[in-house]
Amino acid sequence: MDIDILLFLQEFRNGAGGILTDFMSKMTFLGEINTVIVIMALLYWCVSKELGTFLMMGWSGNRLVNGALKVTVCAYRPWIREALIVPHGNAITTATGYSFPSGHTMNAATVFGGSAMRKDLPAILRVTLGIILALVAFSRIFLGVHTPQDVLVGAGAGLLVMWLTLKLTQWIESHPQKDGLVVCIGIGLGIALALYAAFKPYPADFDAEGKLIVDGAKMANDTFKGVGYCFAFLIGWILERRYVGFSTEVPPALKLTRAATGALSYYAVSLILSPLIRTWIPGFAGTTISCFVQLFYIVFLFPLCFRYLERNRRR
Repeated sequence: MDIDILLFLQEFRNGAGGILTDFMSKMTFLGEINTVIVIMALLYWCVSKELGTFLMMGWSGNRLVNGALKVTVCAYRPWIREALIVPHGNAITTATGYSFPSGHTMNAATVFGGSAMRKDLPAILRVTLGIILALVAFSRIFLGVHTPQDVLVGAGAGLLVMWLTLKLTQWIESHPQKDGLVVCIGIGLGIALALYAAFKPYPADFDAEGKLIVDGAKMANDTFKGVGYCFAFLIGWILERRYVGFSTEVPPALKLTRAATGALSYYAVSLILSPLIRTWIPGFAGTTISCFVQLFYIVFLFPLCFRYLERNRRR
């Protein structure tokens, strides 16, 4: 039935002359990893450190959950299961790893769904964020890169992780001395997932010419990205708490300075340094380290830099 739904939407997409296609492509962009990372970073540096921390903590957990489910279920992408499925345009280039559950949907559940859970935000904003989450999820089906069950489970799992993260952050506020325990447990889970993904067997199906249809080890790459991001957040978070302690209660001009320099430097890290790391260190290790560097820069290194510069400026 899920393939039938995709074929129906594909027929509509092809027969409607591109109506909704551009819009859905923009909606799916909001669920891409670099998009949600930049949103969380700007919130963390410039708007609300507490909100940004909550989102990045939940996103780190969601990346682990997504990676664990993907390498456990090992569901093939729709166009592999059914040759009649033809994803729209370049949507296929952002569809990495196994299909179940949808990573874009879990990313959107983190940023938009997690923010919508916050009762301190205006009701109209929370409703709008919920609509954006629904549109991102639907865009993955509309563009032909995920099945309905991929996005439904992705949304459900993502929101559940954010709810648990909300409870965890409340507990940490009451028990601040337990932050080290949270870090140790998170790193332990990440190590366990990395070992599981590295050594578990993967399906080995071949086409009529004897070629491997899907390389399971390559599909596990997304899982190691999640491990790198999780380690980066946990280590950067506790170091920032111990040694930086920056605030977002600063003048608007300073917020704009942080946003501009932070976004520029992050893109340099993610688009120049990270690819170099993957070139120098091939395989899962390079993937994990490059993703670690990206998020660690956001959580700890850039706040350390601007905190030092801002202190010198006041002096």
